[in-house]
Amino acid sequence: MKLYYADHFVLPLPPGHRFPMEKYARLRQRLQVSPLFGPEDFCEALAASDTELLRAHDAGYLQRVIQGRLDAQEARRIGFPWSPAMVERSRRSAGATLAACRTALVEGCGVNLAGGTHHAFRDHGEGFCVFNDAAVAALNLRASGQVERLAIIDCDVHQGNGTAAILAQRPDCYTFSIHGARNYPFEKQQSDLDVELPDGTGDDAYLDALQQALAQVMQAAAPQLLIYLAGADPYAGDRLGRLQLSKAGLAARDQLVFDTARQHGLPIAIAMAGGYGRQIDDTVDIHVQTVETAGRMFR
Repeated sequence: MKLYYADHFVLPLPPGHRFPMEKYARLRQRLQVSPLFGPEDFCEALAASDTELLRAHDAGYLQRVIQGRLDAQEARRIGFPWSPAMVERSRRSAGATLAACRTALVEGCGVNLAGGTHHAFRDHGEGFCVFNDAAVAALNLRASGQVERLAIIDCDVHQGNGTAAILAQRPDCYTFSIHGARNYPFEKQQSDLDVELPDGTGDDAYLDALQQALAQVMQAAAPQLLIYLAGADPYAGDRLGRLQLSKAGLAARDQLVFDTARQHGLPIAIAMAGGYGRQIDDTVDIHVQTVETAGRMFR
């Protein structure tokens, strides 16, 4: 099991910026002292190539990102100021999910210690997402013939609108999103399966809905690989969440997804996705919990 990271590419964010970039470095630091993992398990993510990115993204958009020619509206929609580090980190985040998928196909599980940038569309980014790592990985795996069918299990509290749009005409790439009905993005796209939940859903109702949906995904998609966007933001203490899940509920969610993979003999690649806890340590705790649970199950 390999854990891919790119947190050493630091984005120069202005003071008070809302995205907690430091959570990724803290996550890796916590996992490096976990008894479940050794130094050999941590791998610096390689950057996704232009060819790999172009399977999911428009050539004009890619060039505007690379060359720093995003207009003010495009940059504002993404939410990050442009910098060479932003480009490199975004490339490596996509590369990390692709590498995690390839590792999963060999070893059963691979992890991107960032990723889950599911709001990036083919021709634009938004919501702190530049390139759509899950879509990039899915389309490259299909192009190489490494899998015939796969499913994306998106448990971030926000709908994976970019993923749904990019993969809308791809029956071999099944998209499932379970998310807050009244949360961002306010204009939803249509996934193959969307489960919209009310504010304050809580652990029990969430887990019931997820269990039913996973059974539907397995039957409809017949996947050979799962890409799991874990998301720490359904947590009750998340600034952007509102679903009111506990840490124990999120642990049960992870276990449910991993049990589904095990029961169907499926490899699984994991990306961290969102997390905006009022206390950053809570977000890091939840991400650590996800990776350690995977470590116990798939090593």
